[in-house]
Amino acid sequence: MLSQFFESPARIQALRCSSFGAQLENFADYLLENGYAQISARRHIRSAEHMAHWASKSALSADELDDSTLKRFANHLKRCRCGRYSCAHPVDILTGARLFLRQLQGVDTPAVRESDPAEPQPVLLQSFCEWMREHRGTSERTLYNYSIPIGELIRCFGEDPSTLDAQRLRDFVLKQSHSTGWAGAKRCTTALRMFLRFLIAEGRCRASLLGAIPVLAHWRLSSLPRSLPPEDVECLIDSCDLSSPVGKRDRASLLLLARLGLRAGDIVQLRLHDIDWKGAWIHVSGKSRRQTRLPLTQEVGEAIVAYLQEGRPSAHSDALFLRSRAPFRALASHQAVSVLVARALRRAQIKTTGRGAAHLLRHSVASSMLRQGASLQEVSALLRHRCIETTEIYAKIDVTALQQIAQPWPEAPSC
Repeated sequence: MLSQFFESPARIQALRCSSFGAQLENFADYLLENGYAQISARRHIRSAEHMAHWASKSALSADELDDSTLKRFANHLKRCRCGRYSCAHPVDILTGARLFLRQLQGVDTPAVRESDPAEPQPVLLQSFCEWMREHRGTSERTLYNYSIPIGELIRCFGEDPSTLDAQRLRDFVLKQSHSTGWAGAKRCTTALRMFLRFLIAEGRCRASLLGAIPVLAHWRLSSLPRSLPPEDVECLIDSCDLSSPVGKRDRASLLLLARLGLRAGDIVQLRLHDIDWKGAWIHVSGKSRRQTRLPLTQEVGEAIVAYLQEGRPSAHSDALFLRSRAPFRALASHQAVSVLVARALRRAQIKTTGRGAAHLLRHSVASSMLRQGASLQEVSALLRHRCIETTEIYAKIDVTALQQIAQPWPEAPSC
């Protein structure tokens, strides 16, 4: 309610008596329910009031506000002369206006700081996503990753698959690899192969085009997994400030990564009902939505309890770990967990190379198990690898075992 964020009766009355008074009151209720701080809520309400003022002058009702209207409002901000409304930064105004619009539409998603509303997906890309959901059960995160290179391909060559040929596909992959590196090029080729399989299944392109997607060179076991020594892992966990809610959340997350070898995506997908407190188990939904049950150790369990009792904000979401700032929702993606780990590394003054901060702890728990005498089969079971070949790369860092099988260097006979 507006009275929770404004003290002046005249100000509250002015908001309630405006043409969008009922909508602004509901918006204030929404901000209050989602835990927005007073200063943030006031800023968003002022932005919503600005949009409502502009809509009234444009003879628009609340029912007529949509994404196209938001785009028109964004253009208005470039030349805004609305008196007291124009003192705020246009980006902040648009952020609050977008959140107001989403609340009006009943869309329970946080607003993002963008200059313009997102463009709709091409029809062909939408058909591909629907086909992948129906026939392969692909997750939304994977579809999002696929949509980036496929959307770029459609923008380059249009929505008519008959215009695609082997040379165009190879040139497109080559261009993408120059700007994204090997990992980005790998994601691009994987997405394009799935896209071509969809087109072939729909009878919209030749099956021979699949062979036009180049195979990127990759030598298995050619590199060493990056890991931290045990003392650095402990220093990393101890760097969390347990007097703050964020510190309690970060410590529980780090322990799940460092003790149970969870992936960053596993942390994001954990729900409150995934923990069996009586049986001391935690249920993890891993890659391809595979369900696995892992033992919940006392150390990890106590850290989660501390977060739930003293750190987790009250929210409607059933996600185990929530954002530390309003709106209190589940962490957006695995990148949020990687950022969490990267911050802990900086606090502990631990320097690392490369990317994938969260996966660094997964490698570390595997390396530690091998040093303590665990077999590759045991490491594979903890990491939930489908086949033992995936775990074989850790054999290269098991120096003790390598010393036992290493052959002496042949010496030339003396003359």
